[in-house]
Amino acid sequence: MLPTASSKRRTFAARYFTRSKSLVMGEQSRSPGRMPCPHRLGPVLKAGWLKKQRSIMKNWQQRWFVLRGDQLFYYKDKDEIKPQGFISLQGTQVTELPPGPEDPGKHLFEISPGGAGEREKVPANPEALLLMASSQRDMEDWVQAIRRVIWAPLGGGIFGQRLEETVHHERKYGPRLAPLLVEQCVDFIRERGLTEEGLFRMPGQANLVRDLQDSFDCGEKPLFDSTTDVHTVASLLKLYLRELPEPVVPFARALWSWLNK
Repeated sequence: MLPTASSKRRTFAARYFTRSKSLVMGEQSRSPGRMPCPHRLGPVLKAGWLKKQRSIMKNWQQRWFVLRGDQLFYYKDKDEIKPQGFISLQGTQVTELPPGPEDPGKHLFEISPGGAGEREKVPANPEALLLMASSQRDMEDWVQAIRRVIWAPLGGGIFGQRLEETVHHERKYGPRLAPLLVEQCVDFIRERGLTEEGLFRMPGQANLVRDLQDSFDCGEKPLFDSTTDVHTVASLLKLYLRELPEPVVPFARALWSWLNK
């Protein structure tokens, strides 16, 4: 069943405008217990400057954030060795938030309890962390990176994930050579789109493409029906292929083919 277009964003907007003190994080965003050693959690998955909201007074602090393993560390300065705090991403969800009337032009997102943790019954932080990126693109990159960490163990986070990792995980559903999303899109296009004018050229419904991406990234498997626009499905497939870390034809093979022409 397809997600209702923009329904998630309306819910997120309502949550943002009714934000209470308990949802505004400052130094409380440090997870309880002993701080893990960042360097033991593997390579840096993403790093960069973000602003976090410190208190109900909406005092923003700029911090250097580093994503390693399933932990998000933040430092007062880029060159610091010891983190000022950290957020455990197990049992959380990440949400893009529209700017409120008092925050026009701000690129906000939130890490809060729920999502994957609700399904797996993993303990989560009792609070939420409100963050602000410097641009829309930077916010989307952070949300995608964090979502991949949260949902990849549960079959989500597939946009931007290596093709072989997705296929390996989905083999629990049966033998396959391509991700479920690719098979589903291709089957639908074969059935309904081969005579469609401008296929893969005309864009689909942007809001629905985004909602479908969110659903697949959150481990859901939304089904297309007779009301689904084939251009939307084609746009979703193009988006998935465009965000692969390496093309379907690997760089090394493409180079080898070019050298042996």
